[in-house]
Amino acid sequence: MRSTSSTAGSGADMLPHWNLADLYAGLDDPRIKADVAQSETIAREFQARWRGRLAEASTRAGTDGLAAAIAAFEDLDERLGRLISYASLVYAGDTSAPAHAKFYGDMQAKLTDISALLLFFPLELNRLEDADVDAAVAADPALAHYRPWLLDLRKDKPFQLDDRLEELFLEKSQTGHSAWNRLFDETMTALRFSVGGEDLGLESTLNLLQDPDREKRRLAAAALAEVLGANLRVFTLITNTLAKDKEISDRWRGFGDVADSRHLANRVEREVVDALSDAVVAAYPTLSHRYYALKAKWLGLERLAHYDRNAPLPETPQREIGWNEARDTVLSAYAGFSPDMAEIAGRFFDHGWIDAALRPGKSPGAFAHPTVPSAHPYVLLNYMGKPRDVMTLAHELGHGVHQVLAAPQGALMAPTPLTLAETASVFGEMLTFRSLLDRTTDRRERKALLASKVEDMLNTVVRQIAFYQFERAVHVERRGGELTAERLGEIWLDVQKQSLGPAIEFGPGYETFWTYIPHFIHSPFYVYAYAFGDCLVNSLFAVYQGAASGFQEKYFEMLRAGGTRHHSELLAPFGLDASDPAFWSKGLSVIAGFIDELEALDAA
Repeated sequence: MRSTSSTAGSGADMLPHWNLADLYAGLDDPRIKADVAQSETIAREFQARWRGRLAEASTRAGTDGLAAAIAAFEDLDERLGRLISYASLVYAGDTSAPAHAKFYGDMQAKLTDISALLLFFPLELNRLEDADVDAAVAADPALAHYRPWLLDLRKDKPFQLDDRLEELFLEKSQTGHSAWNRLFDETMTALRFSVGGEDLGLESTLNLLQDPDREKRRLAAAALAEVLGANLRVFTLITNTLAKDKEISDRWRGFGDVADSRHLANRVEREVVDALSDAVVAAYPTLSHRYYALKAKWLGLERLAHYDRNAPLPETPQREIGWNEARDTVLSAYAGFSPDMAEIAGRFFDHGWIDAALRPGKSPGAFAHPTVPSAHPYVLLNYMGKPRDVMTLAHELGHGVHQVLAAPQGALMAPTPLTLAETASVFGEMLTFRSLLDRTTDRRERKALLASKVEDMLNTVVRQIAFYQFERAVHVERRGGELTAERLGEIWLDVQKQSLGPAIEFGPGYETFWTYIPHFIHSPFYVYAYAFGDCLVNSLFAVYQGAASGFQEKYFEMLRAGGTRHHSELLAPFGLDASDPAFWSKGLSVIAGFIDELEALDAA
């Protein structure tokens, strides 16, 4: 795909489309076919050379040693990662294009077949005795480089199956959860919503829930309810099927709790997540309940309708924020923290690493895709000129900076658990917010800015923990049988009422709004990582504000570590401990403090 431009949703500024040529020149690039064929050949050779020989290799160094085997495995991981990254990004750019969907599906199938040839490697590594691995690491400096990856890999050991079963699970994923994920994506991007005579996609319709005109918000909410309700049967089937698919996998692997596999993937203890969740739920009355009662008063309403929750305040400037201004705002905030951070983020704008334009078929939402260490990340946005879009840009660029800094760790150790990955993104948001707040002197503008930040934080913390509670209830109940659409709606409403409080009235149709949350489909229990990151950043930012010097370098070292260190090791230099229940209350108190300031401004 070549770089092009669009003006949709950005006023006079040109919105960028990404340039994927750093991966491949296009769907017809001959390198794609050649790389697939070469990867398969190398994978077969790798299997022939190393299968059944890793115990012997662990006693050697050099080209016949375990370090050489891991390095070759890492090289294959990089090769396959480049192919699937390109296919994923092409597909996300337009999921409605048959050629893109076929390319993505075919690439998934081919790479799954190749991955099956490599599946023996981590399984056989984990059958080695711990003492033998430790001795090999101590004896070979080249192997010691991979010690963090080996230690991380061995955490999966208790939940691994035998080789043939693992191969079956991998191959069946193409017609199992991967296929259902694709059905969800293609169904969701094909939906059209009629609002005031306009035919809109999901992203544009959701954007109207932030419109200053209450009637437009009401119409958008009604359109969402109508269309989501009309498609409830397919979304209910997808949800039930994927929940059952996960239950089967969890049962075979021996996971006890419905979220334990996610905790393992995030390298975070269940007790830490429970402490976070409990702290947020306990804080609902002092956070979301209190804030939305204030907002109802500001809007002159006895209670907020569900479509008023993200409405702008009367004080909020309604002008559209152009793309150039959004770029300058974020880069300026990043530069205030570290010129190096701004320089890395600037590459995304200068080299075509961002796709920001809204267009039919494009994946909704936003993400930063790390691709592979030998290339660079890409960012997808649906930019419409709202203040929240600027914060989304800051958020995704935080991910991007993190991914660039971690890339030297290599394909095996650069990936970061979701909890810590969200720390960098939320920190980028906080830098941007603080920069804007520090230069805002007008009382009305300050109130609007504070309110917008509080709402973002409530959406990141309260809302995401409520999502986590919804998922837990669904997956637990699914173990006893299928859930009807009505039952899913009941669970959704119960959780929303508890989390958002009595100041919000949930009108007809809101019970279907669980259907459009993609994380429920793509990454079960992902959502608590947002709350983890937000609360962590609140504490981290307090350390930054009180630090005399040296914080920036320690922060960069944390990001450079990628997936090589546990959260406890990464946070220790800042004097922070996520296993302490009081830690989460400290982070939540920052949100409460902002609400306190809003109440004070209201009283002044």
